[in-house]
Amino acid sequence: MARIIILNGVGSAGKSSIARALQDITAEPYLYVAMDMFLDMLPAAYGDHPDGLTFETVTVDGEPAVAIRSGIVIEQVLRGMRRAVAALAAQGNNLIVDDVMLGPEMEDYRTLLADFDVSLIGVRAPLAVLEERERRRGDRMIGLARWQYDRVHEGRKYDLEIDTSTATPAACALRIKEALGV
Repeated sequence: MARIIILNGVGSAGKSSIARALQDITAEPYLYVAMDMFLDMLPAAYGDHPDGLTFETVTVDGEPAVAIRSGIVIEQVLRGMRRAVAALAAQGNNLIVDDVMLGPEMEDYRTLLADFDVSLIGVRAPLAVLEERERRRGDRMIGLARWQYDRVHEGRKYDLEIDTSTATPAACALRIKEALGV
């Protein structure tokens, strides 16, 4: 039976780096499936379009933040991603999924992945660390982390939570490997 490890966290939390490090140390091969890969399939015009993604500057805790709104096309793509995850697992592929869950995605995953061994990992870091990473990366809208921060983990029950501000991606991957026995 395929095993699926879902990494959920704010953008810039370190999910991609952890996923790659985890791939290097698991006993069996794991495919890496990233939400960003699916979003990158869309034409660029949907990056700021009501049917795609729209971005709005708002204030959170007295600081500017960037709210993300998903239109019908993005919702369709992300539903497709979750179904692609299920299809890959149905063929016996172990998976590491990098996602930013801001709504009812986990319920969809639970339904689709009911026949598989699924572990949900919360990838966290303090907001100040996430905002500094946003600034350093240069490919992120400043304020996305602030807006996502309270939303992405809200109501989630994790099998394991890791703090990427206190450990390297390799150390986080090792902790996941040991905790899950992969």
